[in-house]
Amino acid sequence: LFVTEVVRLLVQEGELNAEKAHETDSWTIRIPEGVREVIGRRLNRLSQRCNETLTIASVIGREFELEQLKPLIEDMTDDRLLDVLEEALTARVIEELPQSIGRYQFTHALVQETLADELSTTRRVRLHARIAETLEDLYGSDAEAHHAAELAHHFAEAEAVLGPDKLVCYSLLAGERALNARAYEEALVHVQRGLVAKGVALTGTDPAKDGEAAALLSCLGQAQHGTLSRIGGIEVLATLTRAFDYYVSAGDVERAVTIAAYYPPINTGRELIEKALELVPPDSHDAGRLLSRSITARRPEYDRVQEAVHGALAIARQQQDLELEMRTLVAAACVDFSHCRFGQSLDHNLRAIQLAPHVDQPFDESHARYELKGVLFAMGDLEEAARHASAMLESAGRLGDRFWQTFAMEANQNVCSARGDWQAARNFTEQGLALTPKDPNILGCRALVEFQVGEFEAGETFLEQLLAGVQLGQSEPQFAFPVVGTWTVPIVALPLVSRITGVADRFDMVEAAAQSIISSPSTYPIVSQAARIGLALIAVQRGDAEAARDLHVALEPLCGTMFPQSPVAPGVATDRVLGLLAQTMGRFDKAIEHFADALAFCRKAGCRPELAWTCCDYGDMLLQRNGEGDRAKAMSLLDEALAISSELGMRPLMERVLSRREILRA
Repeated sequence: LFVTEVVRLLVQEGELNAEKAHETDSWTIRIPEGVREVIGRRLNRLSQRCNETLTIASVIGREFELEQLKPLIEDMTDDRLLDVLEEALTARVIEELPQSIGRYQFTHALVQETLADELSTTRRVRLHARIAETLEDLYGSDAEAHHAAELAHHFAEAEAVLGPDKLVCYSLLAGERALNARAYEEALVHVQRGLVAKGVALTGTDPAKDGEAAALLSCLGQAQHGTLSRIGGIEVLATLTRAFDYYVSAGDVERAVTIAAYYPPINTGRELIEKALELVPPDSHDAGRLLSRSITARRPEYDRVQEAVHGALAIARQQQDLELEMRTLVAAACVDFSHCRFGQSLDHNLRAIQLAPHVDQPFDESHARYELKGVLFAMGDLEEAARHASAMLESAGRLGDRFWQTFAMEANQNVCSARGDWQAARNFTEQGLALTPKDPNILGCRALVEFQVGEFEAGETFLEQLLAGVQLGQSEPQFAFPVVGTWTVPIVALPLVSRITGVADRFDMVEAAAQSIISSPSTYPIVSQAARIGLALIAVQRGDAEAARDLHVALEPLCGTMFPQSPVAPGVATDRVLGLLAQTMGRFDKAIEHFADALAFCRKAGCRPELAWTCCDYGDMLLQRNGEGDRAKAMSLLDEALAISSELGMRPLMERVLSRREILRA
């Protein structure tokens, strides 16, 4: 921009004609020191009327229309206004926008800023006031539907002159429009500005003071939910509750139910939903919406959840509401998954995906595909898990929610890690961290990738970032969704890393956090079992036979699955963990059964890194037992482990296998 503007200035001043082109001493010393100065000097060469017109246009914005300028320019005919704009076009200060007659833009934002900055604060505020009122009249009935954001901007700049009323009104309209377009960051800006102008605190517990404040708070809660990288729960719920309480006190049941039925953060919002259910007939459509939303909030109470599922589905089908049916199926599948009922989760999610082409619900589709990735991975169908993980990229992108976009990256990273495609896994974690730099799932996934290939220093860096964000064991957890995605990551990742490196580290903090989760009355099976996987890996590395015995009993119902397939990738074959526990207990025959099952599971699923580790662990167990034929079989298993780990670049496992082979040869 600087070079271009300097050249244009020198051309305007006649310093680059044929005669002076080689006389560089005549103009080199006159090159301005900054880009704003050169823009200012170029503008000074325009006529006074042109500068006055462009100044008004600069306050309108980077882009402006002829129809917007006309009522703002006094004592100027249409032809004269066109002549003035032609002068600016010739000087290349502005340019016409293609395929749009009468629409212009400044050639660079700094040109617009330079003009606007020449105005005094008072003059600029009064210009914004004139523009706001003029544009409002110009747009007429179209203002609310299509120009709310533009008008909100001008009324905000003119608040000192015009007051806050119009600013609040258009901020709310702009926020609602942004929400409908799933532009959550934009909605947040509009709504927060409206609340500040209205004198309403952005945080707190006080109910809204009127309907407008309640509408703004309702929009704020939805925007907060859409912009959070992980479902935060408390902040969003507090905001929505302030609006909900106002509508209940005002007797506006419809709006109160709409807020309660808005998708709440998982495991929160239960009280809000219970209150709303008391306001509506039990078999009504509103009751169905609320029952559907209550499913995840009641997640720990599996039997009570089923009542809500059946009730919501019955109402959805009676009302022929496919959106409500899909939402209910997805919520039911999520609870099934949380209770390790993988078959039921699979069935509910597949039925939901069948409805996806008939409704526009990218949230529920993203949720369903994420759970399908997890349950299919758990059941050993890696190809189908990969298909749903890939499809989730599109639905999460359409949703525009960073939380689910990050989960989509994690899901695809899970699949790549399970296959041993480390570079693809890195690529997905990079994209995930670009969206959410401190996401615990992504950091845990990436740390394990680096440790698997022997990049211990890089792995430790990601692990330290994970632990810094999670603060494992520092406080009693609130067992909402964030704990599933935070505490269980290091609880499993740290013992897995120790198995890879051979260095027992940080076990005390893992045990404290795991026991806290297991003993909590509000947790649910997939969380507690993930904690037990971490404890099992610690018991194996310590050779703790007593702990191994208890954990073997607790984890045996999960045999034949990959666990925990979420939130830590790539997970471990539960049968391999059971085999290691049985070996620690000295039950070698039982260990052989588990290891054989783990081999079969990993071969069928195509989980090659896990297959390689199973071969090595199985070989180690046979060497320890040292029965007839055990050494020969151990050598065969170690050869397979070496072949896979060599091909996939799993240096720590390669070194481990080579050391075992040397022992065998000796």
